[in-house]
Amino acid sequence: MIILGKYVLVINPGSTSTKIAVFLEEEIVHEIKISHNTFEIQKFSTIASQFDFRKQLILNSLTELNFDIRKLAAICGRGGMLKPIKGGTYLINDNMIKDINEAKRGEHASNLGALIAKDIAKELNIPAFIVDPVAVDEIEDIARISGMPEIERTSIFHALNHKAIAREVAKDLDLKYEDLNLIIAHLGGGISVAAHQKGRVIDVNNALDGDGPMSPERSGSVPLGQLYTMAFSGNYTLKEIKAKNYGKGGLVAYLGTNHAPEVVERINQGDNYAKLIYDAMIYQIAKEIGACSTVLMGNIDYIVLTGGLAYEKYLVTHLIERVKFISEVLVYPGENELLALAQGALRVLNNEEEAKIY
Repeated sequence: MIILGKYVLVINPGSTSTKIAVFLEEEIVHEIKISHNTFEIQKFSTIASQFDFRKQLILNSLTELNFDIRKLAAICGRGGMLKPIKGGTYLINDNMIKDINEAKRGEHASNLGALIAKDIAKELNIPAFIVDPVAVDEIEDIARISGMPEIERTSIFHALNHKAIAREVAKDLDLKYEDLNLIIAHLGGGISVAAHQKGRVIDVNNALDGDGPMSPERSGSVPLGQLYTMAFSGNYTLKEIKAKNYGKGGLVAYLGTNHAPEVVERINQGDNYAKLIYDAMIYQIAKEIGACSTVLMGNIDYIVLTGGLAYEKYLVTHLIERVKFISEVLVYPGENELLALAQGALRVLNNEEEAKIY
């Protein structure tokens, strides 16, 4: 029997789970979320040392599904904390593996995506890729200037979803991503708002631990003077300050939850404080969108809202009210990272894009 189409395995490791999927072209055939309990993970001293453990779980899961991995045309892993690179699909090579193992830019579970993909692919003699990792950096030099010569603004954002949604928008409009100017706001546990100019993200807030609007779990930009006074007060450790910025900031800090529907329910029940905080987050997102409009000098085709919070009607309605004067707003809720990884690999396999070399 002749099977038409290409099978692609995608691997997306997270801190407490490993998500994998098998695609036949862009249609999902199998999808599995392998959960890892805290005890299992704590046995490993580093992220990289989890390699054999996670790889074997992936292979076991595929065996249980009776999927023959020899059918695969390629494997695509989630890209990790690499040196700054342009967006696109990258062939996983020895230089990339070396940088991941050295973890000079930090350890993150996503680093394992490339390591595992490369190892399995080598055994099958097929290519292995990553697509639009968080290290994507296309911002212009003027956007790197911070105001302190010792500190340079860097590009760390939800590149995979940003780029995938940008391409989806372009496809729906029967246009090319490279022909559009977009402001895309990824709205999730972290929030990144980027100016996309003709296929390049020329400016974006550091969504990991830097600037921009507060989010369900992150503080975003805060008054600097008060922050360094707090940091040197002797009342907080560095770890505690970092947690206030990332993990315990934003809605969690003010309202004790990162769950937007819960906040909206509190608003509907007359909780004025919850309304103030939630509206403040929306206000800050709108300000960031406005800032991106100046980066593009008002030449904006569409504003696009995406990510999990884009399902939330209260937020979307009030955010559109604030920014619709800038440009028409399109809403593409959610994120499908697994499909985005598969699409990146398929663009190379189908000769629509040339794989970049790291």
